[in-house]
Amino acid sequence: MTDPRIERQWTTRLRKRVEGTFPPEKVLPDTQPSYVASWIYVFGVLTLAALVMVIATGCALAIMGPTWWHVSGLGHYINSTHLWSVEVFFFAMVIHLWGKYFMAAWRGGRSMTWMTGAVTFLTSIGAAFTGYLSQTNFDSQWIATQAKDGINATGAGSVFNVLNLGQMLMWHIVLLPLVALGLTAVHVILVRKRGVVPPFADVPEGVVA
Repeated sequence: MTDPRIERQWTTRLRKRVEGTFPPEKVLPDTQPSYVASWIYVFGVLTLAALVMVIATGCALAIMGPTWWHVSGLGHYINSTHLWSVEVFFFAMVIHLWGKYFMAAWRGGRSMTWMTGAVTFLTSIGAAFTGYLSQTNFDSQWIATQAKDGINATGAGSVFNVLNLGQMLMWHIVLLPLVALGLTAVHVILVRKRGVVPPFADVPEGVVA
């Protein structure tokens, strides 16, 4: 028999709650509904794949510093890969966002899934903006000087100084990526919990791909 004292432990109760909410067959499913074969469902995974490349190339740039890519052929290649990974990331995420909007992806108790995805998109815009400000070239200087007046007009310039390279770099490589990755993790967990949203058209039950 199970010891009642063990059943009352917070670790036991937490484990049982997690097991009930996220059974293995939901976390790592063997099959998916047939409608997932549609191309619109591909862009969510493509967004995640591009995010992995963004983080990997960003880590390489962070190791060598923000000016390394100006004087190194390898650095220039990694910086270019980082840039194009970001381009693919936003391209796929915008299609994913609009696709889910027109599918009303908040149906079936998926409102938090939708909200975390939307907030992740907004956070990523901030990460991209601070990335442009961290290029240490004329482009970054021009963007910073053009943006400062608008940001200062809102009063945010007192804590978010776009002319401060060190501050923008830290926002770009630490704060905003942590928020984006945390939201992405929650988003994926919610997708696993609720499942992918079905299309509006009736789909035969039990058909898997």
